[in-house]
Amino acid sequence: MNLRYGTTQEHSILPFALFLPSMNPTKKSAAPKKKATPRAKSEAKAGEAGVKSAEAAKKMESGVKGIRIRLSAFDHIVLDEAANKILETAERSGAIVHGPIPLPTKIRKFTVNRSTFKHKDARDQFEMRTHRRLIDLAETTFKTIESLQSLSLPSGVDIEIKMG
Repeated sequence: MNLRYGTTQEHSILPFALFLPSMNPTKKSAAPKKKATPRAKSEAKAGEAGVKSAEAAKKMESGVKGIRIRLSAFDHIVLDEAANKILETAERSGAIVHGPIPLPTKIRKFTVNRSTFKHKDARDQFEMRTHRRLIDLAETTFKTIESLQSLSLPSGVDIEIKMG
């Protein structure tokens, strides 16, 4: 017996895709309805312009709200040079700069025996000091971000940048 899709017989062969809820054009999946929150209502009103909210529109116009830069290095002189370069670049682009704020220095101490086997009393102590600075930039623009990306800093300085 030769059966085709769309025949009026009871045992017609249907494509497998019609039994899947996402692919079936005739069956609609019952998705749970969400309550309309005040935020969703305001987003729906602002959605006509293609922007989720008025706050998002302001952010798009002004650029990134703020940037937090954390610098760390073993040498405090090199660290201060890098911080000064960042300050000059940010001030030239028109951002408001807070810092550099010195953060506590992390000191890692290592105690080792001087001898290879005995003489427990003879020891040496070594330490690694990690100096850190924090710089906050407020009211930044895309010009600020571009100028910071093109900035070359001395080697030995670790940089963490958070935008928010």
